[in-house]
Amino acid sequence: MEARISLITLGVADLARSHRFYKDGLGLPTSRTPEEGIVFFRTSGATLALFPYDELAKDVGPGWEVPRSKFSGITLAHNVRERHQVDEVLALAAAAGAEIVKPAEDTFWGGYSGYFTDPDGYLWEVAWGASPFNDDGSLQVT
Repeated sequence: MEARISLITLGVADLARSHRFYKDGLGLPTSRTPEEGIVFFRTSGATLALFPYDELAKDVGPGWEVPRSKFSGITLAHNVRERHQVDEVLALAAAAGAEIVKPAEDTFWGGYSGYFTDPDGYLWEVAWGASPFNDDGSLQVT
């Protein structure tokens, strides 16, 4: 298996609401609309997809049609190139309707980060200082 994550799909309660949050609120590029049943956002990393939660559970198979817990043990991260951009992205997310669950602060690993939740409660970390960037926008991690 090649070391690659191609697609991250979030099961959402209201596809139109989540589409507005990510497209209009955060400015992620897409050419898809909620009427198509799934929305893909182009990023410099993996593609982010939004799909109705119930439909995603059905696609996985029997027994997965259960309510999401508040904390699934997964966070998504958006790393920025400059420290001040952490605060800017958190402010953008808040203006789009996100809940800031942890304001930005210095971290134990020497960086600066904070967390917000999207309309479905998915946790996003906005971080600076973790690793330098490759030319394609991905992180140089060792």
